[in-house]
Parts: sequence; C-alpha cells; structure tokens
Amino acid sequence: NLIYYKEGLRMRFIGRKSELSKLDAEYNRDSSFVVIYGRRRVGKTTLIKEFLKEKTAFYFLATEELESQSMKRLAGVVARTTKNTLLQKAVFTDWVDLFQVIADYKPEEKKVLVIDEFPYLVEQSSELPSVLQKLVDEKLLKYNLVLCGSSQNMMYGLFLDSTAPLYGRADEIMKLAPIRLPYIQEALSLDAMNAIEEYAVWGGVPRYWELRENQNSLNDALWHNILSVNGTLYEEPIKLFQDDVKDIVKTSTIMSYIGTGANRLSEIAARCNEPATNLSRPLKKLIDLGFLEKDVPFGIDEKNAKKSLYKIADPFMAFYYQFVVPNRSFIELGRRLPIEQALTAHLSEYVSMQWEKLCRDAVTGNLVNGVVYGKAKRWWGSVLNEDKKPEQVEFDVMAESLDKKYLLVGECKWTTQENGKQLTAELLRKANLLPFAKCYTVVPMLFLKNAPKDGIRNAVLPENIVELMK
Repeated sequence: NLIYYKEGLRMRFIGRKSELSKLDAEYNRDSSFVVIYGRRRVGKTTLIKEFLKEKTAFYFLATEELESQSMKRLAGVVARTTKNTLLQKAVFTDWVDLFQVIADYKPEEKKVLVIDEFPYLVEQSSELPSVLQKLVDEKLLKYNLVLCGSSQNMMYGLFLDSTAPLYGRADEIMKLAPIRLPYIQEALSLDAMNAIEEYAVWGGVPRYWELRENQNSLNDALWHNILSVNGTLYEEPIKLFQDDVKDIVKTSTIMSYIGTGANRLSEIAARCNEPATNLSRPLKKLIDLGFLEKDVPFGIDEKNAKKSLYKIADPFMAFYYQFVVPNRSFIELGRRLPIEQALTAHLSEYVSMQWEKLCRDAVTGNLVNGVVYGKAKRWWGSVLNEDKKPEQVEFDVMAESLDKKYLLVGECKWTTQENGKQLTAELLRKANLLPFAKCYTVVPMLFLKNAPKDGIRNAVLPENIVELMK
C-alpha cells in the first residue's frame, strides 16, 4: 500500500510494494505492456514516478487537445529525454513513426514509455488503440509501455471489453484502490483513535492526506479544503463524476438522497420522482465505480433487492454528501454557524458509521482471537422475542468462521464510558433470538472507541482494528 511520511512540508512516497514489484517484474522482461487505472487522486502518477526512478523513461501526460498538438508535445518529450534537438523541429503525422523513434534510441538499453491519462489521447486519436494493437501483436515495441488513466469507464472499455482492439494484449492490468486505514496513522503521525476519525473524512486517497497535512488540525483542514467555496475539494465529486458519467446532475442528485438517508430503492425512486426501474443502471454504475455499495443482511443473497440498502462506499464522498451538499447555501454565503452546529450535532454519529464499516472490514477474512472469519456484514430484521412478540433487532457486525463452528456478533460504539457487561449481555440476548444462530457457538464482541469501564475482555479497540487491517 502507498504510504506517505512527513518530510519537511511534503510527503514522500514509500510503499505500494506489491504494485511496485509487479511493475519491476514487467520491466525486467525484454518488453511489456502494462495498464494502470483508478479514480482520480488515488496515486497512479505518484506510483509511476516512483517506479521510473533511475530508469530511462519517456513520461507523457495527455491532455484534451488536438492530435497534432499531442504528437508535437510527445516529440518534445522524446527530444528532451534523448537530447536530440532535431526532434523538436520535426513534424509527425503518424504515431508509428513516433513510437519507432523511441525504440531506436539506444536500442541496447531498457526503456519505458508512459502515457498518462491515455483516454484523452484516444478521444482525439480514435485509431490509436488499433495502432498499438498492431505494434504489440507484431512485437515491434522494443521497450516497456505503461498506459494510465483516471476514467475507469474508458480504461475498462479500452482494455477489458472483449470487442476492443487492445483486449487481452496487456501483460499486467492494475486497478489502484484507495489506501487502507493503517497508513494514514503513519502518514499523519496520529494515534489509532485520531487515525479513524481522520480516515472517516478523507478515506484512503493520498492527495486528500497531503491537503490535510498542510493544516494544523482536522477542523482547520475541513474549513480550508471542503467547507469553503474556494476549497480545493469543494467541487470534488463533480470532478470525479466528469471522468465516468454522462448525466452528472442526476448522479449527484442520487448521491445526495442516499447521503441524507434514502437508502432503499423505493425511497430513492420516490425522491427522484422516477420509476425504480429507471435507477437500476445509474445505481449499478456508481457501485462499479466504487462510490456506492449494496448492503444486505448477513446470510441473505446479495441479489435480494427487497433487503438491499444503498450506502455511499467512499468515506470522503459520504462526508461530502452529508455535510456539504445540505449546507451549500450557507457555504456560498460564508455562514459558518449553521455548519458548525451540524458538525457538532452529527460528526460523532457520522464517524460511528464509518467505524462500523472499518470493524466489518477488519474482521473479514481475518484471524480474530484464534478464529478465521469470512465476510462480515450487518444483520437486521424482525424476530420473536422472549415473550413471543415481534422485535426489530440489529447487529453491527456478524461473521461466520470459515469452519462454520462460530458466529461472531458485534456491537460498535464510538462513545465513551460504555458498560461492557451490559452491552455483552444484550448482544447475547439478541443472538439467542436468531433461529440460525443455534447452529453455532456465538462469540460476542464489542468494538469500542475506549476501553469499557468494567474491563471486560471481549472489547476490540481502535489500535486493534488498525493492527488487524495491516
């Protein structure tokens, strides 16, 4: 995973070890073709630049411009790298000629050509994928080629769609995911509790961590970067959507409704004033892009639409749609008081929801007290209580051990001074109401912000979660 540490006023790169090792393995071949994609600001370019250190490399950042201008700029990159001044005056009209110039430069040396934001190039040069297909198939590329892009839609279409010219040609395709929780603690020199609170706002996007580091406190960073019309991240979701969705207004509207509590398909459809069937495609798109997730209870088929809840998957986006969008008019007018009140009233509750997700992620596939568990989920539903009356119960964390002997049931709290014995007794009472729980040995666990005042031993604290997620 990508880690940034403080070095003066900048963060320096260490990590993404598995990704770097894959890039190095490809580099050690005679020639290779690597594709890297992922959402904007996730660290693709930083990873590439780390990989290129001490290598002969041609790095070209594509932009939205005419094909002729792109060729001219790439020729300029080649001219500066090779110190061939004649190339700066040359006019190229054929991509093959330009790629051949790179191949001819010191043919005995290993070289890397990186085209960053490749989709911009394809928009102006639709024949380029077919040109590259020919070069790859005929083994005319005598160097390492790395193509990178932020538009997940286009990158998928260019390399993973079976009808695309470049389908099946890449030696390695890497989709960069956001960085996991433990590394924000090291990047910003935080204790475990503060790491969770910061992660609940910034998520695993390294550029956001850099912006946070430039401010003295989380509160200062919020007002400077997000809760101000001049903030770097004030329009961030729109910028992210521009890469991958056609109807930005509808997409943002759906996200707004979900972010403010409309989680069932019927609720979202009612607020959008549209039939539910019209929303299946945009919702699936947002899930595929990693902005939404579908929440279904433990033990229920994920295709069960009746039980499904839609939640914002990315912490930064969840924060934005809960605190920024409903308060835009106040932000535009520079009115701080209403927003301060909203943060005071609801930020702890918001962090609590992110804490729940982190706890489920930490349990999933992990060894917890000597037992390995499968996918952890929530569970909610109606059961018959001790008086044979219907009762709505909910579990924040529920996971089955891989050997199917144990059922972990968990309660998550982001408050202080909890009564551990009382919470555990209530967890066991609720678990005893579940018919399917009788097949297991039930393991009650408390996921708490602070150690419980009665010192019980089934508490999992922030430092434990950070350790589990390494």
